[in-house]
Amino acid sequence: MSGYIPSYLDKDELCVVCGDKATGYHYRCITCEGCKGFFRRTIQKNLHPTYSCKYEGKCVIDKVTRNQCQECRFKKCIYVGMATDLVLDDSKRLAKRKLIEENREKRRREELQKTIGVKPEPTDEEWELIKIVTEAHVATNAQGSHWKQKRKFLPEDIGQAPIVNAPEGGKVDLEAFSQFTKIITPAITRVVDFAKKLPMFCELPCEDQIILLKGCCMEIMSLRAAVRYDPESETLTLNGEMAVTRGQLKNGGLGVVSDAIFDLGMSLSSFNLDDTEVALLQAVLLMSSDRPGLVSIERIEKYQESFLLAFEHYINYRKHHIAHFWPKLLMKVTDLRMIGACHASRFLHMKMDAAELWITLLWFGCLQTKFGSIQIY
Repeated sequence: MSGYIPSYLDKDELCVVCGDKATGYHYRCITCEGCKGFFRRTIQKNLHPTYSCKYEGKCVIDKVTRNQCQECRFKKCIYVGMATDLVLDDSKRLAKRKLIEENREKRRREELQKTIGVKPEPTDEEWELIKIVTEAHVATNAQGSHWKQKRKFLPEDIGQAPIVNAPEGGKVDLEAFSQFTKIITPAITRVVDFAKKLPMFCELPCEDQIILLKGCCMEIMSLRAAVRYDPESETLTLNGEMAVTRGQLKNGGLGVVSDAIFDLGMSLSSFNLDDTEVALLQAVLLMSSDRPGLVSIERIEKYQESFLLAFEHYINYRKHHIAHFWPKLLMKVTDLRMIGACHASRFLHMKMDAAELWITLLWFGCLQTKFGSIQIY
């Protein structure tokens, strides 16, 4: 049979069943089109029980005799290694054909977009992922879009008189610290609830879930505070309810980390991020495969790539008017990772006297958040 011959075949390669000219690998063997079709029809229609040899199953099968004895031809197909499990039934074959067509159309669109310079927007599958992440964020984001109306400003006199020793040789205002500890546990709980609403996260082993949450919790809380920076009052709103100044946050226990969070808030204020963009940033932070101790690294990496691709396409859809918006926004992920690392290192290198230990245990180490039947410390 003439026609297309794959490059991996020798020019005169023969079918291992009948000796006719081979056309490629079919069901794990090099065969001709005739034997490929015969094998496929036999399996799909379950015909082999009906085959019967007139000569005790001893027929020689070649390209002349192959149509004379179906039983011996099928037995030879099996003998040379053709795999019955690779033959698809009608529904699977149609599904495979549909997938091939979809991939072909996707490649065609991508090539067209490259040619005319159009940036790709989310696919239907990505829109579904975006919807899930956005709903998870909205459901766990205190006060939602009404945070400005519902926030309460921390009195100016609180956070101005630091008296207790803290990391880096600074002081902590106990009254400000007390106010912050009231909102930190519900803030952590909301981060956990956000993660639990993402199916990809719930598919991971519990041990990995805990490691991911420990790693991203400060980063996501910092992001949620930063996007609620108010240039007029120069405050951040924590947990959707408490507006604080830079000095109050610093003296209340965060020290130099507060400067990084405020600087991030000032920078993000020009980005005009919507709920979906904040939600996708959180998902990218959550699915960080470089957290120490993770087991399912490849899965987590794959999940983060899915979020990043959907995120990039959503940015294209939003059509922001800031030059190089996407790479600039990705840099904020790096900033948030640095905030998380700085927050952790402050407590790893400090000197522990009684007051410092008390502050550290409350603020960083022993805030317990229920996660199913597991407690995160």
